[in-house]
Amino acid sequence: QVQLVESGGGSVQAGASLKLSCAVSGLTFSTYVMGWFRQAPGKDREFVAYITRNGDGTEYADFVKGRFTISRDNAKNTVYLQMNSLKPEDTAVYYCASALAFTIEPINSPQKYRYWGQGTQVTVSS
Repeated sequence: QVQLVESGGGSVQAGASLKLSCAVSGLTFSTYVMGWFRQAPGKDREFVAYITRNGDGTEYADFVKGRFTISRDNAKNTVYLQMNSLKPEDTAVYYCASALAFTIEPINSPQKYRYWGQGTQVTVSS
């Protein structure tokens, strides 16, 4: 049984930092690329960040470049999202997701990702 479990969310003030974690079990973690997405109330789920299987490549949505950093520890089957300089518009439920590396969908498409976590709430107040 595949499980992705996010943690680390919370309520913070603008300018603060949070580090999200996503612990993965039930699959061979090092063979999957990983992504972070978020969904705000009334909005579609949107791509945040992506990391390759061995962590040597990353991609970010323009609105988080320079503020967020995705990383992974294959020994711990965990992917992270370090979020700095948080803004109220970053408020959303954040999801991690896993995908096989060679699926044809683009990395920023939710359709690429087969397994999803339950999400963790991030709330940023001004």
